Amino acid sequence: MPHHTPLIATIVCGLVLAFIFGTLAHRLRMPPLIGYLVAGIAIGPFTPGFVGDTPLAQELAEIGVILLMFGVGLHFSLKDLLSVKNIAIPGAVVQISIATLLGMGLGWVMGWPMGEGFLFGLALSVASTVVLLTALQERHLTETRRGRIAVGWLIVEDIVMVLALVLIPALSSLLGGAGEKLGTEVLLLTLAVTLGKVVAFVVVMLLVGRRVIPWILERIADTGSRELFRLAVLAIALGFALGAAYVFGVSFALGAFFAGMILSESELSHRAAEESLPLRDAFAVLFFVSVGMLFDPAILGNHPWLLLATVLIIVVGKSLAALLIVRAFGHPLSTALTISASLGQIGEFSFILVTLGMSLGLLSRMTSDLILGGAILSILINPFLFSLLDHFKSYLEKHEEAATIDSVVTIDDVVMPDQIPQVPASLQGHAILIGYGRVGHRIGEALTAQCKAFVVIEDHLELVDNLRAQGIHALYGNAVDVDVLQRANIASARWLLVAIPDAFEAGQLIEHARLANPAIEIIARAHTDAQLQHLEKHGVTNVIMGEREIARGMAAFVQASQPV
Repeated sequence: MPHHTPLIATIVCGLVLAFIFGTLAHRLRMPPLIGYLVAGIAIGPFTPGFVGDTPLAQELAEIGVILLMFGVGLHFSLKDLLSVKNIAIPGAVVQISIATLLGMGLGWVMGWPMGEGFLFGLALSVASTVVLLTALQERHLTETRRGRIAVGWLIVEDIVMVLALVLIPALSSLLGGAGEKLGTEVLLLTLAVTLGKVVAFVVVMLLVGRRVIPWILERIADTGSRELFRLAVLAIALGFALGAAYVFGVSFALGAFFAGMILSESELSHRAAEESLPLRDAFAVLFFVSVGMLFDPAILGNHPWLLLATVLIIVVGKSLAALLIVRAFGHPLSTALTISASLGQIGEFSFILVTLGMSLGLLSRMTSDLILGGAILSILINPFLFSLLDHFKSYLEKHEEAATIDSVVTIDDVVMPDQIPQVPASLQGHAILIGYGRVGHRIGEALTAQCKAFVVIEDHLELVDNLRAQGIHALYGNAVDVDVLQRANIASARWLLVAIPDAFEAGQLIEHARLANPAIEIIARAHTDAQLQHLEKHGVTNVIMGEREIARGMAAFVQASQPV
């Protein structure tokens, strides 16, 4: 057996240390991703001990970006994307311009060449896909209006960066770097060809992909093989991402997003999202580890004030620009704050621009270290921005509800049902049903047949809209959030029916529900004895185990069939 296994060593050490430091960060009441970044620093080339393979780690991280964007696409639709184009397109373009100018301003103060200042500012202007989407998904915001704006904004940034990566080499000599000076006609032709490829990619995906992708998954689903279905999902996500990059010259992330968005129109989209989730989470962790490996702590001592200025441009300058742009378009303050917090960091494209800039002689080593240091520190700061936002969440929502009552309905009020109380305060002795998937749907039908009053809490916006259209009380959100349980009148409810399969999340919400209403009867589902014990420890009243109930039913059938 060969002893030189950099791929295995990098993956194993990265995941093991991410687990250790992530758990420690959680114990210290900090976001786990901080632990993942520390794990990356620990196995990076700038700290003693084992050194992981940085180029390999970057490629593994790219797989995480692909799977994450594919997952977002599964919960997105072309209609959703077009619904936010009026804010996402101008907003992203203006925000990129402002951040780039701020970076060029710092470069001018430091006496850098114009090209170096321009590329420095451009690298600070584009947010990290993984950080943004991780923050939105943790708070179940991807299917809200503000989440859709943030994702649409991210897609526009992605397209702008694709164009930049094509044009920068062509403009290198003009910016003061290496490369042949090109005429105006050639530059315009290059731009036209790049735009043409992006348009061609979108057209092919909408005309061909819309038929091919769902057809493939439907045929595989008919085989009844879960293994083949999972493999098909991964093949579609990774295959279309790679094909989009090599054939059309767009980014992996953009190709994966469109593949997921087209698949979202299929009935199999929810199952596809479930099957890709474990790998998506694992590779997202490797992304943060790979970012940590790039960080040289020496920058903190060598250029502390320059690094501070860089971080301020990313976290304050760029976020403030996004906040003002969103408010200028008439959106509520909560939406503006969510988007500005989402964009207050940099990531994947910034690293690509650093590599490109150094290869063309546009960036010095110090400037690239500032960008990488700014990326690490902004990613570390970002969870705390969201925590601060969460702290003021109740105040913002109450303020906006009052403003809605006293004035005209705002843009987001119609499409952000998570901010609008839907359950009458007079509802008493009802059931609260958590999750409306295959199990929850059957429970809902049974409660309806029994004429029992119930409230559904679901984190898929489309399901919530459908339930409300049927006259069923439904709330969009995560039941682990105490505010969501309170909006469902948890204090006066008689039953809590936990139909979600995730026992860990179920345990958290059961604990919150028991504190809010000690007398409530809580019925949950479990698949193993360990899950049953976990739920009982958190205060569940009864647990239904599918396998056990099936075994009892079969045994009862045999017993009833025995001759007398």
